Amino acid sequence: MYKKILLAYDGSDAGQKALLECRELAQWSQSELHLVAVMPSAMSFVGLEGGVYDVELEEREKRKYRGVLDDGLRRLSEAGFSARGEVVTGEAIDEICKYARRMGADLIVVGHKHLDSWAARWWRGSISGALIEHAPCSVLVVIIH
Repeated sequence: MYKKILLAYDGSDAGQKALLECRELAQWSQSELHLVAVMPSAMSFVGLEGGVYDVELEEREKRKYRGVLDDGLRRLSEAGFSARGEVVTGEAIDEICKYARRMGADLIVVGHKHLDSWAARWWRGSISGALIEHAPCSVLVVIIH
C-alpha cells in the first residue's frame, strides 16, 4: 500500500507524534522512510522592516534545522528503522511537495496542533490544510491536542 513514506518533520510535539505514527505505518507496510525538514529561505531572515542579510544567522538556522532532522533520524534508528533525510530551503508546502514528487512518495505524514483562537489560526494558517490541496499523493495529518 504505502511503500514510500515522507514525514515532514519539525521537531515539535505534533511532529514527534507524527514520527511515532510514521514508524507504526512503516512497520506495518514495510515502507521506505524519508524525513524532510524545511528551513525558510534566507530572505525571511531579513524581516519585513528590511535590514541586512546576516550570514551567521543563516548558518545558525541551518544548524538548528539539521539538528531537528538528525533528532528525527536518530529516533527512527533507535526504533530499528533505516531512514533518509534532508534539510531543504524554501516555502514549506512547495518544498514538501517537490521532495515527495522527487522520491515518489505514496504518503506524506505531517503533525498538526489545533490552535485555540481564531486569530492564531488566521495568522499562522495551516500547513497541513494547504498540503492536502497541493500534495502529489495521500496525506496523513496526525492531530495533537
